[in-house]
Amino acid sequence: MPYSRNDTGKLPGPDTAERPAGIYVHIPFCRSKCPYCSFVSFAGVAAKEIKSYMAALDNQARQLAVHPWVRNRSFHSLYIGGGTPSTVDVSTLAAFIAGCLDRFPFPERREEIEEKIEVTLEANPNTVTLEMLKSLRTAGVNRLSLGVQSFSDAMLRGIGRLHSAMEGARAVTNARETGYANINVDLMYGLPGQDFSSWQKTLEMAAALEPEHLSVYELTVEPNTPFAELEKKGKLGLSEEDMILAMFEHAHEFLTARGYEHYEISNYARRGFQCVHNINYWENGSYIGLGSGAFSCFSGVRIQNVADPALFINAIDKGRQPFQEAEMLPLAGRFRETVIMGLRMSAGVSVFRLQERFGITPEKYYGETLMSLIRDGLLEEVQGWLRLTGRGMLLANRVMACLV
Repeated sequence: MPYSRNDTGKLPGPDTAERPAGIYVHIPFCRSKCPYCSFVSFAGVAAKEIKSYMAALDNQARQLAVHPWVRNRSFHSLYIGGGTPSTVDVSTLAAFIAGCLDRFPFPERREEIEEKIEVTLEANPNTVTLEMLKSLRTAGVNRLSLGVQSFSDAMLRGIGRLHSAMEGARAVTNARETGYANINVDLMYGLPGQDFSSWQKTLEMAAALEPEHLSVYELTVEPNTPFAELEKKGKLGLSEEDMILAMFEHAHEFLTARGYEHYEISNYARRGFQCVHNINYWENGSYIGLGSGAFSCFSGVRIQNVADPALFINAIDKGRQPFQEAEMLPLAGRFRETVIMGLRMSAGVSVFRLQERFGITPEKYYGETLMSLIRDGLLEEVQGWLRLTGRGMLLANRVMACLV
């Protein structure tokens, strides 16, 4: 499809209108592998191997921290995900986090970090203790993301989680007691055997804990997982589509009535507690990926690290970057990605910013496809922002498929 040039007649480069970047750190170790999980993660790894991985991870951070691209940027978020990062020895993890905050171009004075950057750690409820939470808080973690998933023990057993509903609630309470003022709770709906009543109870228990943020995900059956095999054999017992849509709508009504903003298809937050790191993804910004399987996006150049932790360690030990593949999308491709990811947010995408970054507008690029989605009541343009309607939110996958 054709696209327009900017006022100078030149195509904008990938650095046009770039904002602060983020850092994602992947720690791929878990106590057990959930049957629905398709992430790069490994269970049953020996402590010695984890120690070697963390040393290599620290070395990669040191190498990238002095790269010219990095030194010419400012950073506003550090996100440690997995896997289950909280399975790593707490002193090793805390030292790594503190080292990243010191090396990368975050605010120089430590007292400014609390207000100016977001430091998130993912954790499972049964892997955190009060002492661990205190140590990580001292190291600089100011946002905790807890993978609770459900407050039904039956649902948790059905999806292979090792913690109980009580442990999920206790982890939130312990985090609050140790000074965390920004807590996210992950929840899942559309689980095998889940009914509306069970989902209602999970929402009620989550809201009673008053987290600042809730990530509410529909279970997706990914290829090459145990759940995919069960579904193929007709043994998974997933909810019907109408029930799943009802759960989505009920979560929206229930949480917005309690003061949470539905700011992205799967995410709700109190005012001022939207996830800075993830918003950077949805706005197709730049970020560095540290660790096996992690992705980086250097001003539009996307690079993936090798997924195998042993290969990752070997590359770092030999003084090489552990890059597996790289791609540079053409300008039109980056424009499409930015539109599709940005439409996940309730605010949508700024038509002005799209023009500023890419020299392209949705109207000129998509033409009749866009007009058709607007006529069908799935998209709307309000004060210069293109966004999904309420109906469009329910049918988001269908809308995105038209815009790829």
